[in-house]
Amino acid sequence: MRVGLLTADPGHPLLAATAALLSARGHEVRALAPTARHLPLDPADIYLLKARTPAAIALARALEQRGVRVINSAAATEFCQDRVAMAHLAHLAGLPFAATTSLANPRQLTAPIERPLVLKSRHSRRGDLVAAVSDADELDALARRWPDEPVIVQDLVPGTNWDHKLWVVAGEVFAALRRSEFAPGPGLPDRPSITPHPWAELALRVGEVFGLDVYGVDLLEVDGEPLIVDINAFPGIRGQAGAPEALSALVVACSQDSHGWFWHGSRSEAVYWSSADRQHHAGSRRSGRAHSPHR
Repeated sequence: MRVGLLTADPGHPLLAATAALLSARGHEVRALAPTARHLPLDPADIYLLKARTPAAIALARALEQRGVRVINSAAATEFCQDRVAMAHLAHLAGLPFAATTSLANPRQLTAPIERPLVLKSRHSRRGDLVAAVSDADELDALARRWPDEPVIVQDLVPGTNWDHKLWVVAGEVFAALRRSEFAPGPGLPDRPSITPHPWAELALRVGEVFGLDVYGVDLLEVDGEPLIVDINAFPGIRGQAGAPEALSALVVACSQDSHGWFWHGSRSEAVYWSSADRQHHAGSRRSGRAHSPHR
């Protein structure tokens, strides 16, 4: 089997370890840069999409149009770049997602700031905006730096100052505690998390709703309950024992399936969903009705 890594960093620890495992089993692993102007004349049998730029997603979509399997799909990866769409679908599905408001730019936040807020770029990307503001002066300074940036606004909720980072690879959940970037004091290294994590089922539900195989869920603990603040397609998953093994097993399993399914533990559903499919699926799950996406 030929496995492609659609990434700008094929030496990333997760990808490098996965490639080593696949190579040891006799599979050929090759890299495809997101900046490539054309598809390979002889593409790999399956690709891992660890890039989120428009160019990378366009390449992934072109590969899919040629019948090549891509993990995660171009559609699911692109969907998770829009934090407004993400929040909307999460709420439709009944997931405990942070209340989210969309603004064309930071200066549209004209109401008095009565409590600390978090502003994030609407479109998730490397180097995007994530900042807390507590008063009008901080907002004005941020607006000068990001005058035309579409943003979302969420409350800076009181918590434990530690974020729960949950990563999922084909139904296997990995977890760690990470010091919040808004916590006072110096940064601290990640801490091991409880295994199995008490919110593992919630993390798996996220994958079902968003059509993802490999993804991360960022959660806060608020009054003992989980609150989702972000979802990321194909994150780094650094330092998690067993993650490369789970990813290599996913690649092999998907390569043996000619119908384009993605796997969540022991069951599978269709991978290529439109936004309407996702919303219908989310509403059906919320009301307790069974629904199979278009195949």
